[in-house]
Amino acid sequence: MPVTRSRRTLFGTAALTLALSALVLTETAYAAKPVGSGKGASSEQSGGGDGKGIYAAARIQYSGSVAKGGGRGNVTSTDVNWTPPPCWYAPYLGAKDFKKEMSKHIDSQLNAPGMGGTAGAALGEAKRHYEDGYGWTDTPGYKDYNVKDDGKGMFWAGVENPDEPDYLKRTSCTDLPFWVENGDAPPPQYEEAISPEILAALAYQHMQLPDTKVTLAPEANSKVNLPTWAWLDKAVFDEVQATAALNVPGFNIQATTTARPVSLKLEPGTEDAVTYPASGECVINADDSIGEPYAKGKADETPPCGIRYLRSSGNGTYKLQATITWEIDWTGTGGAGGDLPNGTFGNDQNVIVQEIQSVNR
Repeated sequence: MPVTRSRRTLFGTAALTLALSALVLTETAYAAKPVGSGKGASSEQSGGGDGKGIYAAARIQYSGSVAKGGGRGNVTSTDVNWTPPPCWYAPYLGAKDFKKEMSKHIDSQLNAPGMGGTAGAALGEAKRHYEDGYGWTDTPGYKDYNVKDDGKGMFWAGVENPDEPDYLKRTSCTDLPFWVENGDAPPPQYEEAISPEILAALAYQHMQLPDTKVTLAPEANSKVNLPTWAWLDKAVFDEVQATAALNVPGFNIQATTTARPVSLKLEPGTEDAVTYPASGECVINADDSIGEPYAKGKADETPPCGIRYLRSSGNGTYKLQATITWEIDWTGTGGAGGDLPNGTFGNDQNVIVQEIQSVNR
């Protein structure tokens, strides 16, 4: 009687959890090696084994405008329902190396004191799966860990996304490692197999947007009821790109995520203020700048982008928050591509607002 996918998942979860606790690995738990930072930075991760377990050998390289050391970037998605993938399946090891690592861990657990019941049965099924060709619906078994095909493909295994806060989601890629021939796509039932679209989402997650410090006039101290002009020059307002690539024998894919600035949101830091325009959203100009630089003689004019404070900041300051919204899309291997949710990033600036001094005669 064939074993269904649900049973495969049951066996896979038990075997991986109890026998190979480190197989479903955190993406950056090992070997996230920084190569620079900011624009032009990249990080690479590799795989292998240690005393704690074995881990996926996916080499994901990040380059372009990415966070230092391959960490999470500073982009906040405007879509609260969108998140990067919590886990995925990626190339792991060749057949000979996989046999060495997997058999060692299965055997050590089978021989552990007290191992039995469901856990022991799951381990036994996993051993039969890789040694004796035991398979089930849509999942073939392997003879001697597929060693006869060493060099012709790789076993793939689960990888955790360390920035996924939900433990159950992060550890949900628990199917047993599976074989993929060089040049072939992963079997269709593995929807979480690494792809250009997943790489694009990871590039989004690692993307580092530039700081946003708007130019203000008056620059030092604003005055109550007089407009404060705000603008960003084209030179500091360019598009940003981040690339994620996976390169292993017989499987090379990449995706580039591009962020283009579209608007600037001003939040005065107090309710006692009026924004220009009223929404506080300053759109990008035709020359890719935002707002308009202040010029002598415009003190009493209404700026296209700015703020008018209605009350003094007293002995303190107001925290003006300037947040840029970025329109984000991606392109990848094989002509793949599409849109991603808009992203935002902003900075606070301290603004001193003083009363206008007048002299009565």
